[in-house]
Amino acid sequence: MNSRQIEIFVAVMKAGTISRAAELLGVTQPGVSRTIADLEASVGFLLFDRVRNRIVPTPEGRLLYEEVQAAFRGMDKIRSAAARIRDHGAGQIRVASLSALGSSLVPRAVRRFRDRRPDTAVTLMVLPSRDVRNGVVAGEFDLGLAADEVDVSGLVHQPFVSPRALCAIPLGHPLAERSLVTPHDLAGLDFVAYVPEDRARQRLDLAIAESGAAPPRIVVETIYAATVFALISEGVGVGLVSPYAIAGFDQSRIVLRPFEPAVHSKSVLLLPADRPKSQLVRDFIDCLMAER
Repeated sequence: MNSRQIEIFVAVMKAGTISRAAELLGVTQPGVSRTIADLEASVGFLLFDRVRNRIVPTPEGRLLYEEVQAAFRGMDKIRSAAARIRDHGAGQIRVASLSALGSSLVPRAVRRFRDRRPDTAVTLMVLPSRDVRNGVVAGEFDLGLAADEVDVSGLVHQPFVSPRALCAIPLGHPLAERSLVTPHDLAGLDFVAYVPEDRARQRLDLAIAESGAAPPRIVVETIYAATVFALISEGVGVGLVSPYAIAGFDQSRIVLRPFEPAVHSKSVLLLPADRPKSQLVRDFIDCLMAER
């Protein structure tokens, strides 16, 4: 049995006659008859009875035709699935982001992506950078955004954004009167900081040490940009924040001032190293880049 035999069998079933099937297929009637005979020999039963110079499908022939039609419908489903994958990707994308980007830039990218691919579901998890990294390595996420202190071994990675941090000051705080904040201005002030292993925190500590200024008084340490912002808004202290980290929040209770020397909050885009980027992932990365 081969695909050509099945094709001719289906044509005969649909046409109802050998001659009509031959005409539709553009072959000779003897060729069709010979192919049907070969197929009957292959399957071990008659497909058609010859009654008064016409052919009539046998019960076995009808059963085989039903199976062939079911197989064709299955192939149609496969073709449709392939078209959906080509046009829309796998139908879902899983993204992980550090807090500093998870409330502003990434949601904007999701909106842009959904405009482009409305049939694709998006899973977005805002996590500590180490969990973003581990999730991408484990295959739990298709891509991730993490702070630059994470271990990038075993991952495809590239720099993403490196914004200059701003000094966030509670409304009414004396420091809000200054147009520019320096390490000396922070000396002894209540300060909301990231944890010591945070790379931006380390850059700030280095800038203060190199300036010779007395350090601020750290009253809270945390890993989340949203928490830093909330604490400053509540008047707990001043702090340095990424402009991306505060873009999605109400800033009416804080004042933002440039900080000198520049302290950058750097992030990296992470991708699994063991599989190529799908078209969905490529499209989402394009959306991320457009929102930077």
